[in-house]
Amino acid sequence: MSDQDAAPVRRRIGVFGGTFDPPHIGHLVAARNALALLELDEVLFVVANEPWQKVASRSVSPAVARCDMVAAAIADLDGASVCDVELRRGGMSYTADTLATLARDHPDAELILLVGADAARGMPTWDRLDDVLARCTVAMIDRPEAESAMFEGLDAAIPLWVQARVRIPLLAISSTELRRRVALREPLDYLVPSAVVAVIERLGLYRAANL
Repeated sequence: MSDQDAAPVRRRIGVFGGTFDPPHIGHLVAARNALALLELDEVLFVVANEPWQKVASRSVSPAVARCDMVAAAIADLDGASVCDVELRRGGMSYTADTLATLARDHPDAELILLVGADAARGMPTWDRLDDVLARCTVAMIDRPEAESAMFEGLDAAIPLWVQARVRIPLLAISSTELRRRVALREPLDYLVPSAVVAVIERLGLYRAANL
């Protein structure tokens, strides 16, 4: 077979969706390891417009503000970019819709969906899961010390959609705790990039009691 007959190499794009309210170093560590270990060409930080599983339970910061924070967070992370596809679509954010749009925008790319262990475990509750699985490879971000045990004894179907794992160090950081720290005027140093702290302060985020 000649070089001209060889199949073209498909770009590998990581799809890292989330509320990112706020983004923190755990998100950056996950993306950086995924880029390296899965040999990705790019990771798209897909900011949810209205995360349907969260908006009913708590107040969510404006999507534009969360995009600003993500842009600040990943400014120095080579291979990462902000994706506002869900903001442009408007309404509730569903992964099935996002993957359909990304597949149209990147027809020659392989989409690798990056999900945490909690999200991977909850995928049977997702809207149009069959459509999601048809359009991507699912890679689980695995913090072995804390989350691998979640999968013990679970239904054997789990491996059918979790096709790859990216192991990262245990970082006990949550966006919920970060919002609480801001409300109580506690420092965020070394938990989120300083550029994200600047956005939080500029926009006055997380000062309200309802977090």
